Amino acid sequence: QVQLMESGGALVQPGGSLRLSCAASGTIVGLIAWAWYRQAPGNEREWVAFGTWGGNTRYDESVKGRFTISRDNAKNTVYLQMNSLKPEDTAVYYCNVKNPWGTTWGQGTQVTVSS
Repeated sequence: QVQLMESGGALVQPGGSLRLSCAASGTIVGLIAWAWYRQAPGNEREWVAFGTWGGNTRYDESVKGRFTISRDNAKNTVYLQMNSLKPEDTAVYYCNVKNPWGTTWGQGTQVTVSS
């Protein structure tokens, strides 16, 4: 079974940028869609952005215009470029990928936005 590993989380000042990566351990057969979620302390996990094999992308209103989801098929990696970061973006960020047989999640990477 393919495993996902997120990386790129860090402590960053407000207004800064980060790029999160989500690397798959192998090719995901029948890939349909991929997404990023986040979970802040005391909150439920919430959807941030997703992309589909057909080329569609969607973003939560709170990150629209600041975050960009992308995928490098050759590297089996999904990215989340995050610009103009705000303290309220602080959370553990998780990626997932979906194929006809189910959804696979990564273990998460911590993003902290603070001065």
